[in-house]
Amino acid sequence: MTEVHDNGGTQNHSLKKLQIVAVTSVKPAKETESRQVRQVLVSDDHSVHPRTIDGCYQIVLYYEKLNEEERSWCLAGWIVESLTRALMEHPLLAGRLQRRGGVGGDTHKCLEIVSNDSGIRFLEARYPTSLSQFLELNKKEHLEAELVFWKEIDDQCLEFSPLVYIQVTNFECGGYSIGISCSLLLAEILIVENFLKKWAEIHKMLPQNEEIKTPTFYYPDLKIHEPLPSYIISQTENKNGVLSTVFEVTTKDANFSKELALLCVEDAERKLNLKMGSDFSLVVKKSSEIIKVESCSKSGYNMQGLGLKNQITRATWNDFGAYEVAFHEGNKPVLVSCWIGFVADVAHVMAVPCPKENAFAVIVVSPPLEIKL
Repeated sequence: MTEVHDNGGTQNHSLKKLQIVAVTSVKPAKETESRQVRQVLVSDDHSVHPRTIDGCYQIVLYYEKLNEEERSWCLAGWIVESLTRALMEHPLLAGRLQRRGGVGGDTHKCLEIVSNDSGIRFLEARYPTSLSQFLELNKKEHLEAELVFWKEIDDQCLEFSPLVYIQVTNFECGGYSIGISCSLLLAEILIVENFLKKWAEIHKMLPQNEEIKTPTFYYPDLKIHEPLPSYIISQTENKNGVLSTVFEVTTKDANFSKELALLCVEDAERKLNLKMGSDFSLVVKKSSEIIKVESCSKSGYNMQGLGLKNQITRATWNDFGAYEVAFHEGNKPVLVSCWIGFVADVAHVMAVPCPKENAFAVIVVSPPLEIKL
């Protein structure tokens, strides 16, 4: 079954109900001694601009409150505590984009992500309804976009633009959500490499006992009772919804071809009942150190007789295990929502190697202004 999610992006009257009460940066628990670098090779027909790879992967996990350790103010402190440890294994998530010129005869221009420990942005919020009430309201209105934060990468200030945002929202009478926005440049760490599962495992191992009743990052006295001013927590407004669908693709070798990308686009168009236009952006993770970005066009390809369709299998976000992420024993999420947001201009095809040999997880994302058939 193909996963389809229209991320909406419209404002609604209930937006004022959400109160963001704390914002901080979370860094790895220890300094990253051997810095990781991920090159983003951009073909010459793209400008070297962060919006070359716009958009982000967003996920919201909803949990019921089961024990006292999950009480509102203390919860966020424990979440930060485990997050600092989890980031030691994936320091790129806490890194930043920077520019780098082409080297030697390299025909590509380059951005790169450096694990400089600048930190992800962490927000704590509260919502003045119960979790069950919120989920009922969400069936009628698109409210869950309030539970996840994103601010587009600033082209002029790359060093100040986080690539990951995490928002913990507490509901009245118990229950909470964890909303994550991650740049598409790093999204496979969450989706394929199961960062969320590893983070949850670390969280469950924290020494929460009688001697340690509160976490290091427990700071209720620093939190205000009124929501923070909008200029402090201004985020990018996602005006146009996009649709996305997920595939698993097997290849004869470790390469993902443009022909396979075109077939995925055609299949997505049939499933989503839309036309994505003649051009799209192809993003392929070549290795843990290199992502390649290039412009592609449907014109000039004869797809007849290529015999590649049997290599493509439709998948769902659930195939990546998000529904099994439990930060406390026996408390799996009651609901998980995943989608791609903040994509502009053209369709995207993203291909990331899967753990099994010669297989790719492929995400096809429509442009915001799709043309219905």
